[in-house]
Amino acid sequence: MTSPQTPREPQSTPLSSRVDTVLTPAKAQREAGGAGANAAASSADGGRSGITPDDTIALFGLRRDDFSRRYHLTRRSRIKRLAQITRIVERFDILHGLTPVKMRLMFEALGPTFVKVGQILSMRSEMLPQSFCDELAKLRADADPMPYSTVLQVLEAEYGRPVGEIFEHIDPKPLGSASLAQVHRATLSTGEDVAIKVQRPGVRETMAQDVAIMRSIAKTASKVMRSSQIVDLKGVVEELWETFQSETDFLIEARNLAEFKRFSERFRYMDCPTPYTDLCTEHVVVMEYVDGISVSHPGQLIAAGYDLKEIGTKLVDNYATQILDDGFFHADPHPGNIIVRDGQIVLIDLGMTGRLDGRTRSVLKDMIFAVAKQDSPALADGLLRFAGTEADPEDYPALLADLDVIVKEFGTVDLAELDLAAFLTSLTQLAQRHGIEVPSTVTTVGRALVTLEGLLDEFIPDVNMIEIISEHIATSKTPQQMVKDEVKDLAVEGHQALHSTLLALNELKVASRMLTRGQLRVNMELVGSEEPFQLLSDMVNRLTMALIIVGLFVGSSIVYFAGMKPIIFGVPIVGFLGYIVAFALGVWIVIDIYLKGRKTKRR
Repeated sequence: MTSPQTPREPQSTPLSSRVDTVLTPAKAQREAGGAGANAAASSADGGRSGITPDDTIALFGLRRDDFSRRYHLTRRSRIKRLAQITRIVERFDILHGLTPVKMRLMFEALGPTFVKVGQILSMRSEMLPQSFCDELAKLRADADPMPYSTVLQVLEAEYGRPVGEIFEHIDPKPLGSASLAQVHRATLSTGEDVAIKVQRPGVRETMAQDVAIMRSIAKTASKVMRSSQIVDLKGVVEELWETFQSETDFLIEARNLAEFKRFSERFRYMDCPTPYTDLCTEHVVVMEYVDGISVSHPGQLIAAGYDLKEIGTKLVDNYATQILDDGFFHADPHPGNIIVRDGQIVLIDLGMTGRLDGRTRSVLKDMIFAVAKQDSPALADGLLRFAGTEADPEDYPALLADLDVIVKEFGTVDLAELDLAAFLTSLTQLAQRHGIEVPSTVTTVGRALVTLEGLLDEFIPDVNMIEIISEHIATSKTPQQMVKDEVKDLAVEGHQALHSTLLALNELKVASRMLTRGQLRVNMELVGSEEPFQLLSDMVNRLTMALIIVGLFVGSSIVYFAGMKPIIFGVPIVGFLGYIVAFALGVWIVIDIYLKGRKTKRR
């Protein structure tokens, strides 16, 4: 970003040379109309056999187990929740048709658990039509604010002492309210300006009940219907469970903030709110209050002297660093979670994060290059590496053929025209058809990138995300790292080649043993061999005829010199007939060779 005091950096400057420069506004954000986007305001988003008699109870998760004890669930509470869900579903009358809008409204009425389900399903177009996915993507978990008195009760219960001993002032009006939590601006007794994120009472128990019910339904249904759709349903529920555990434990969010703060120290243009870890609990997060301009207000950013293209470029490049280099990334980069303050891009609401191990990051990079190079086998190899080293698709040629279609559709377009959401959807659907399980972390990456792409399309349209990520991958490796990676690849390929050779030798040993015992049979088909065999047959026939002709001439000559009678024209009649037949056969061979030679030339 540029300011009147600081010359604008030339556009041709490589991004790698600008990663440590701050975003410089021309004037303070307070002069930009006072419409600062508050960091905390948006952070409120936050053995298979037949069914046994006991499964009737287990179907709705009505048994009391460790999960139930941990979240204080009882059979009565689950039955009550089931009745509530049933009433809401009946109210929307889904038996007489379910439209995308009706489904979204029903999920919102069912509460935070189903809002999360809808957000996950919005990225699973292999399970729902695209129109439903587009509508569910609008779910943002907004909710009516809870009473200020409830907020105070939660804080006193968490800290075990009067709120006034910790906070000098708490603004009764919330900065943001979602189905999971609510955020208020406050001042600590020590004078710091902070934001308090308070979890709604009982939301963990409600979500735990819903998850337990859905897990039990999916598990029981899989005993009756062993289809890929049921497997996907179980995967969605498990993904929801992981999300639930991380998002309802605010200590995890506090640790995420601290970790991302350390990550941001490497970049002068990147930051996140500082957490007050000594005041954070399972149900409360206290963090630095950040006042800035949201990226959803591009006009205000321009008025403050910022360069939108520089914001978008540095944001995407840093996101590539998070995902592909560090493996720890912000998983919900919607506009309300990204603000600009004092020349820095500030990412807030670290409740949803993702983590990728080194192997997964390596596979993702290889797959991006495979699409760019239109290399279907390399793309197939990446998908199979996701599924594990023992992955063996039933129809590998069909897998390559399907990938050829994707590569031709997406690999041949200009990066500026690439529809990332459609590409990821097509790839996920293809993997499912071929029984390849893509890790849930990769799904999280896809969802985050699609969210980021939507942000750029709406507010910073001059920035192409895929192009920047590809450039990041190409320039992020040093020559030493490239040599190291190449040696590593050669070592892996050599290892695979060695094992393949040993396997081939073992197969040869078996074949030799069968051959010595007379048990080996070979079925061989030479495709396209008709013409060579025909030529060979003609050659053999001509050679045979030539030998016959030679034999007739030699035999007739012997009869002639022997003077055998009767004689005609001075030649024994037997020899005369032999000469006639040999001559006729010789003429026939010459004519046949001539005619077939002309036929070959005309082809």
